[in-house]
This record gives sequence, structure tokens and C-alpha cells, in this order.
Amino acid sequence: MNINHYSPQSNWSTGLGDCGDDGSATTCLITCCFPCITFGQIAEVLDDGKSSCVANGFIYAALMTVSCHWVYAFMFRERLRAKYGLPSEPCNDCCVHFCCDPCALCQEYAELKHRGLDPSKGWTEPPNAPPHMPPTMDRF
Repeated sequence: MNINHYSPQSNWSTGLGDCGDDGSATTCLITCCFPCITFGQIAEVLDDGKSSCVANGFIYAALMTVSCHWVYAFMFRERLRAKYGLPSEPCNDCCVHFCCDPCALCQEYAELKHRGLDPSKGWTEPPNAPPHMPPTMDRF
């Protein structure tokens, strides 16, 4: 018996080429002119703040000089899809970033916003809660 375990898939909140009236047109403009900014913001949020927007943006920009930025970017798209159970549409992540990197970045940015995260504000830590303490022995 072959049992495959897949995470349930949901759909992307926007299409690959959508630039609507909900503020995403500004994101599209910034991404077309300065994709390293949008990528850095996405990467910081997906890394849960472990890496900075600036560092990821510089790495992306450096890779742009040798036309390999899409290799770095598609790895983050894979993370996003895995995190939210998104399908590989319209083709695999590598091809999406290779063929239309700005469109992919806009879609990823919009997806994070749809999920309640705002990449333009960077990583915001989850609310502080007291640590969970294991039960202790009662004192007599």
C-alpha cells in the first residue's frame, strides 16, 4: 500500500501578472525598477527575520550583475509555496523566476500581504508570550 502525505494545497491569492488597484500597482512599479528591494523584503519575512532585507537585497543585486538572480529568488518561492501549501503554477518555480522574475516577486509579495504579513514593514516578531513552563512537583 502506497500512502503519500501531501500538505493540503490552497490557491494563490493573485495571478502571476496581476497588478490591481489595491496598492499592488505601486509594488509592481518598484519591482520593475528595483527588484532587489522587493526580493529583500520577501526574503526577510520568509526567513522570519534571521536575515535582513538589506543583505538579501545586496545578494540579489550582485547576482543580477551575472544574470543569476533568479536562482536565488526561486528558492524563496519554494519556501513560500511549502509554507502555505501553494501549487506550482503556471510551471515550476525555477521557470517562473527565470521567465518573469518581476511578476513572480509581485505575486509572492501579494501572497504574503494576503496572509497578513506586510513585507514593506519587514519581519515583526510574534507577540511576546511567557514561555511555557513544564509542570513541577507540588511542594508539601
